[in-house]
Amino acid sequence: MGQTLLRFGVVLGLGLGMAAAGSHTGTSWQGIPVFALCALLAFTIQWLAFLPAWRLQTEAFYDLTGALTYLSVTWLAVALTPDQNALGLLLAGCISLWALRLGSFLFLRIRADGKDSRFDRIKPYAGRFLFTWTLQGLWVVITAGCALAAITSGRAAEPGGLAITGFALWLFGFVVEVVADQQKRRFRHTNGEERFISTGLWAYSRHPNYFGEILLWLGIALMALPTLAGWQWATLISPLFVFLLLTRVSGIPLLERKAEQRWGQNPDWQAYKARTPALVPRLRARNTVPRA
Repeated sequence: MGQTLLRFGVVLGLGLGMAAAGSHTGTSWQGIPVFALCALLAFTIQWLAFLPAWRLQTEAFYDLTGALTYLSVTWLAVALTPDQNALGLLLAGCISLWALRLGSFLFLRIRADGKDSRFDRIKPYAGRFLFTWTLQGLWVVITAGCALAAITSGRAAEPGGLAITGFALWLFGFVVEVVADQQKRRFRHTNGEERFISTGLWAYSRHPNYFGEILLWLGIALMALPTLAGWQWATLISPLFVFLLLTRVSGIPLLERKAEQRWGQNPDWQAYKARTPALVPRLRARNTVPRA
């Protein structure tokens, strides 16, 4: 119990810290910083969604709730910030397109698969299950933090060279993520779960979808940067947070362990692993295993 409360305290403390930093010098509504309202909404949506999820013992709409949260907080920020500029609308559009695509993709995937095995040992315990929803609220606040700070800053900034570079990076990362997800989904549909993919973008990186995810959030940070001031600069932790979470915590480490359990004795897997980087693509794929 004590450890669980400590984890909740850390997550909520980080959320409060991000809300305070993102609100600095930003616009307010009815005397309340708009960024802080967005952060409160992000956590509130998660806690409300947890109630039916716990009652039904399902994670079926976990990812969909996350996507809807991104959309909700982004457009709340736009709606409550007067005289919204082109850069703010560009940021809102980029986050919205990403959330709609990824949220629908993950929701359809879990409907097809029936469940997400990551939740098997979590759902039976109310505290642990609630913590995963709370953690998703923090994920939204931190990853979208620099965009929300830019949107609610109230400072006019037309898209310049840095914003154009950031948008190009976001677009490239978005395309990489979409293509990688679709390639893997088609491969699994044809070959099942017992074989690993080593074709397409997966011939150049073992996790190209995560590479695209990191790039697009780096692009968002570059687009947001010109409008930030004071403590709002702290929200630029967003791409670093995504990178650390995907490469050190829940993304690549989890999938690599599962792959080793499944294919660790398979020489094709060992050869693929030896020649293919975990994240940053290698421009040339050598001796690709065509049958994956």
